[in-house]
Amino acid sequence: MNKPVFWLSLCASLTLSACSYALNNLPGVYKIDIEQGNMINQSMVDQLRPNMTKRQVMYIMGSPMLVDNFHQQRWDYEYANAPSGENRVQKRITLFFTGENLIGIQGDFHPSQLPVAKQANETTIELPKRNLEKSMWEKISDLFGIAPGDSADSSSGRPKD
Repeated sequence: MNKPVFWLSLCASLTLSACSYALNNLPGVYKIDIEQGNMINQSMVDQLRPNMTKRQVMYIMGSPMLVDNFHQQRWDYEYANAPSGENRVQKRITLFFTGENLIGIQGDFHPSQLPVAKQANETTIELPKRNLEKSMWEKISDLFGIAPGDSADSSSGRPKD
C-alpha cells in the first residue's frame, strides 16, 4: 500500500511542477514591462555638477523617491525595471547636499568628466506667406459670381430688405 501512494505522490508532484513551467513559458503570451521609481539614466547624471542648488537638481532629476526625515541633506533615487517578466534590474543613486548645494553623488551612476552638450530636438519649418489680398467671403462670392454689394449689405452681411 505504501508503494502506490509513493508513486502517486511522485507523479503528482512532477505533473504540477511541469504545469508551472509550461504556464510561465507559453509562446505568444505578452508580458508587460514593470518600471518602478524614478527613471534614471546616464545623461541625467552627466548634467549634475558640484554646488548645484536643490532646485536645479530637482529640475534635472525630478523629485527624489526617498527623503529621509533624519537625513534631509540626502536624496535617494531608485529605479527598478523588470522587462517582459525577466529578472528585475535595480539602479540607485544617492545625492548629498550641504545646505542648498550638491556636494556628492554615490550609487550605480557616476557623472562624466566631459562637458555636456545636450542636443536640441526642435526643427524650424519655413511656411509660405499667405495671400491675404481677398477675404474668404470675397473669394466665395467670386466663385459664385456674386458682386459684394448685390445681395447683401456689405457692412452687416445680411440680405437687403
